Amino acid sequence: MLTLNFTSFPVLTTQRLMLREHTINDAPTLFSMRNNDEVMQYIDREKPKTVQDSERAIALMADYYLQDRNLVWAIVLKEQPDLMIGSIGYYRTDFANYRAEIGYMLMPDYWRQGIIAEALKNAITFGFEEMKLHSISANINPGNNPSRQILLKHSFVREAYFREAYYFNGKFLDSEIYSLLKKDITWKK
Repeated sequence: MLTLNFTSFPVLTTQRLMLREHTINDAPTLFSMRNNDEVMQYIDREKPKTVQDSERAIALMADYYLQDRNLVWAIVLKEQPDLMIGSIGYYRTDFANYRAEIGYMLMPDYWRQGIIAEALKNAITFGFEEMKLHSISANINPGNNPSRQILLKHSFVREAYFREAYYFNGKFLDSEIYSLLKKDITWKK
């Protein structure tokens, strides 16, 4: 069975980015991001009502990391390591099947600059090499074509389309599931 047991929170770096642990100082940005209608257009989750809700979310991420359940990074530019611009990480880890779901979000000022692609490559590589995942999944709203395209660009394949399988805000919503196996990667880190 898969186990996650890191002695310290793994920090990842790319050419422009650092993926680091969330801190309480990220709460205002997380609050702003999760209340931005553009960011949340295809993310069907409750929005935080206060910055304290975002502080609790960060504490929960830390708890899940300490319990070896999930791993979520704050995305920051190397030259501004204290300014979170997005988030990427593994959720819903399926230990019995060596599988985890990846998710990401980014502040609109940083869209269309290749930031998610850069962070995603490193997170995927870490997932397969360090976490020892066998497969990585992603669950998207079918209307989210930009997310679909980034997944396809990174060798994910559509695994399923669930009709009205998710209930949120009084509506049943569809979802698309994508997956990636290490052997299917067609790009280099």
